[in-house]
Amino acid sequence: MRYRTRVTAPAAALTGTAAVLTAGTSAASAQTPALRGGGTPGAETLPEPDAVFPALGNDGYRVTAYHLDFSYDATNRLVDAIATLTLCATQDLSRFSLDALGLDIRSVRVGGRTATFEQIGEKLRVTPACPLPERARVTVRIEYSADPSRTLAHTGWVVTPDGFAVCAQPNSAHTVFPCNDHPTDKAAFSFRVTVPRGLRGVANGTLVRAENLDGDRTAYTYRSRHPMATELVQITVGDYTVKDRRGPHGLPLRDVVPTARAAALEPALSLTPGLVEWVERRLGVFPFETYGLLPCNSDDPKAFDFTGLETQTLTLYKPAFLLQEEQKIGAHLMHELVHSWFGNSVSPAGWADLWLNEGHADFYGLLYRFERGWPDSLGLTSMEARMKDTYARGDLWRRTSGPVAAPNAVNLFDNQRYLGGVLVLYALRELVGEDVFRRIERTFLECHRGSSASTEDYIAIASEVSGQDLSGFLRDWLYGTKTPRMPGHPDWTVVPVPPGLLTPRNREPGHYPDSTATL
Repeated sequence: MRYRTRVTAPAAALTGTAAVLTAGTSAASAQTPALRGGGTPGAETLPEPDAVFPALGNDGYRVTAYHLDFSYDATNRLVDAIATLTLCATQDLSRFSLDALGLDIRSVRVGGRTATFEQIGEKLRVTPACPLPERARVTVRIEYSADPSRTLAHTGWVVTPDGFAVCAQPNSAHTVFPCNDHPTDKAAFSFRVTVPRGLRGVANGTLVRAENLDGDRTAYTYRSRHPMATELVQITVGDYTVKDRRGPHGLPLRDVVPTARAAALEPALSLTPGLVEWVERRLGVFPFETYGLLPCNSDDPKAFDFTGLETQTLTLYKPAFLLQEEQKIGAHLMHELVHSWFGNSVSPAGWADLWLNEGHADFYGLLYRFERGWPDSLGLTSMEARMKDTYARGDLWRRTSGPVAAPNAVNLFDNQRYLGGVLVLYALRELVGEDVFRRIERTFLECHRGSSASTEDYIAIASEVSGQDLSGFLRDWLYGTKTPRMPGHPDWTVVPVPPGLLTPRNREPGHYPDSTATL
């Protein structure tokens, strides 16, 4: 998980037109019936703006599919790209917007016809030749170029010595491709990545084909079988080797590793089948068509300021981290794997729901650690001991970082969303018992698989499965300013908060390390 602070960086307004048809779509099939009348512009935020990143997302349509066609030039290290989106209008639209920043847009076509556009701040406003009627399905083709090394307030690119990788979480997918950049608008994805011979292009999902092209270049095409949030997209280019293996019940596993480090990384990569087997016994069958690790070909702390990132089906890692012994990396590997269920299959309905991702990932990461008798970073050897220590910090964290389910853009990725989230889940398990807790977890995942879910959705499932109204109990733990009593542990106490301690509203912005390092 990566932390970024969002700062609006207005781009110069641009306008343009073009005359190119959507690839693979005839002029006739690309046309969309015109609306008689003007329609109205779609909103440039969500109907209920995100509590953490209120400017992200757009309304008036839903995206059903993205096809991203990237061509990498190793001489100038630039990317030439075409993003083809399939939209479904949810109102009569005279204009709509996408999220986009730091992209040099050359042309936009809607339904096969030239559209006018302008870039205002982090929005790409598109005016089609004819207004779109409600329920119309239309193809939008955007041609652009991108410089992965461009300096932006927040960026989804990781520059490596031989190419790049993508790390879009939480608010940076739109610096890589124009999109409706919010996890509620999940869509199908396919990719075509063209690279010079000797390099490999990689993306989420499974490889459909590899084509040798004129000019000593290779095009790799990938498709994801399951809907994906924009923040989970992975596209990488570099000198990589693909290592295939099998997981439980024949699950295809593929690791994409720097060729020069393939042998050294093998001990870490070989752990994945056992990790998948362990978590499947608790959360059910792995939810995607494949899984694997991508140790990005860079250890530069300036370019890669996190340990791991749960891009869907292919977890991004800092390679040096994976060169350590199993006891040092096992819990973190489990943490990122659990995101396949919590965070990827079931995405957060809003960024304030991040604790559902990170709390669950840390919860099972700690369980895995302590089952193996590995002491944690504090020297503790049991879940109970770790939770007692975390409980003691409860009021302090609520003062400095806010309640577990009420973050802001500055403290989104601090300990309160991780270990604070674990503490909520531990309290729930202590209250309802192990068997009911496991049924809550599986029911939540089954009900919301392939979509997004909110904190209130989790509370509703917990109440239904347990047969008791848990709304008051869980809301106290998730939104209260004081740490509630821990069920079954009346002797646990919290450390008093020093008078005058800074609150989340007046503390200075800063970097909060990924707390998975403390697993």
